[in-house]
Amino acid sequence: MKNNRNRQVVLKSRPADIPQAHDFEIVESEVPDLLDGQILVQNVFLSVEPAMRGWVSSVANYSEPVRIGEVMRSFAAGEVLQSAHPDFKPGDKVMGMFGWQEFAVVGPAAVTRKVQEDDLPLSLSLGVTGLNGITAYFGLLDIGQPRPGDTVVVSTAAGAVGSAAGQIAKLSGCRTIGIAGGPAKVAQCRELFGYDEAYDYKSDNLDLALGKACPRGIDLYFDNTGGVISDTVLRHLAVGARVVICGTASFPTWDPWPNGPRAERHLLVKRARMEGFVIFDYASRYEEAVSRLSQWIRDGRLRYSEDIQNGIECAPAAIAGLYRGENTGKRLIRIR
Repeated sequence: MKNNRNRQVVLKSRPADIPQAHDFEIVESEVPDLLDGQILVQNVFLSVEPAMRGWVSSVANYSEPVRIGEVMRSFAAGEVLQSAHPDFKPGDKVMGMFGWQEFAVVGPAAVTRKVQEDDLPLSLSLGVTGLNGITAYFGLLDIGQPRPGDTVVVSTAAGAVGSAAGQIAKLSGCRTIGIAGGPAKVAQCRELFGYDEAYDYKSDNLDLALGKACPRGIDLYFDNTGGVISDTVLRHLAVGARVVICGTASFPTWDPWPNGPRAERHLLVKRARMEGFVIFDYASRYEEAVSRLSQWIRDGRLRYSEDIQNGIECAPAAIAGLYRGENTGKRLIRIR
């Protein structure tokens, strides 16, 4: 690899809230030689996640912030080109925390999993059979504990996590209601992802719509947003409801800490449970989720949408576009 140059997206400045294109820059470097125990991965797809906003924030998060001048942390999927580790060989397809770069020299700890699903597109290992689908799987089934006949509401229902959560709820025998932004995403919820009802939080009277759609209340709320949307949903919880906190996408910043309506009375009166989770806590069970998600896809029972941009040059602006709602599916950067 001596003659190969590696293009990398590095963090240039610490964003105040949602990272913008000017917070990153593309640099070139040499691909280093492998040390014992390392592998060389040529990335094919780079992932774009809402969580990346937290990864570059100076505010405390569940992981250390990306340092200025450091390659942007991200999941990526690609192929092993060289290996100095006995568990990997050239040609293996892998997915892991390889960063926004064309080539990654990493140890085995950076590899989330080998991609064994040769009959499915590699891109899915960063979406519906990757951390997004796995998040929906464990968040809904383990934390939410859906029961047949439950009414399940999902926010960002057309997103990579939300669309999978809604469909898994449907597979569990639930009635599903999606909340999305804009008529195109509402139509996608109904027509592609099979929600029984879907509403546009930007134009619909969400409080009125949920009251009509859920006369006996909401049994399970899969919350990807927090904020005003969730304040509205909480008013319609059924007795014994479960609220799964998966994300807080509606908040542009946590410094200063936002204030708003309180959830405690809703939880008390409805004897409801609210619980958050971090998907990395389920690492030992990833294969369980991937096996079931993959089979549902093969059976035509789990559908997905991808928003693929071409070229590493698209990466710096990709996170901001995600928060503007520009994507129509799981956002990925194809670099090969």
